[in-house]
Amino acid sequence: MAHTTRLFIAAPLPDTLKQYLTEQANRYRHEAIRQVPVDNLHLTLYFIGNVPVGELATIQDVTAHMARQFAPFTLQLEAIEPGPKPRSPRLIWARFKNHDAFAQLSSSLTQALSDQPPLSREPKPHVTLARFRKDRPVPHDLEIHYPDAPVTLEVNEIAVWHSELGSPHPRYSILQRYPLTGNHPVGKTV
Repeated sequence: MAHTTRLFIAAPLPDTLKQYLTEQANRYRHEAIRQVPVDNLHLTLYFIGNVPVGELATIQDVTAHMARQFAPFTLQLEAIEPGPKPRSPRLIWARFKNHDAFAQLSSSLTQALSDQPPLSREPKPHVTLARFRKDRPVPHDLEIHYPDAPVTLEVNEIAVWHSELGSPHPRYSILQRYPLTGNHPVGKTV
C-alpha cells in the first residue's frame, strides 16, 4: 500500500495577526467551542487532502509556478463571526472581504491540482478560529464582531502545508514557502 500525506495550500499569517485573531476568538469561549491552536491559523487557498507521497514534488512545482504568476495582495478583515452559515454554524471564522486576486489564486490552484472544476461560487477568504464540538449543542445568539480599526492581511507568500490528524487538534506544518513574485493582473486567467 502506498504511503500518503495530507496536504493543503495556504497563506501563513504574521504573528501579530495571529495574536489579534486569538484575542478575538477568546470572546467565544464556551464548552461547545474548541479554539484552533495559534500555530494552526492560516488562510486556506486549496485543500488537497490525502495524496501519495510521490505526488508531493509535483504539487510543490505547481504551487511554485502559481506563486511566480501572482503579485502580493492585501485582504481586509470584515468580521469575526459564526459561519459559514449563520443559522447553522460549524465554526467561528475571521471573514475577510472578497478579493479578486484571492479568488483567482484559489481557483487557479484548484484547476491545476484537482480533477474537479473549481466551485461555481466564489471562495470566501477566511481564517478558521474555532470549531463547534460535535458532541455538544451549538450555542445560540453568538455575536458578530467587527474590527474597531482596519485589520489587514498582506498575502505575500503561499505555502504547501502538511496536516497530521490528531486529538484534540490536527498538527499543521509548512513544508515549503513560495513568495508571490508575479504581476498577474486581476481579471485575467493564468
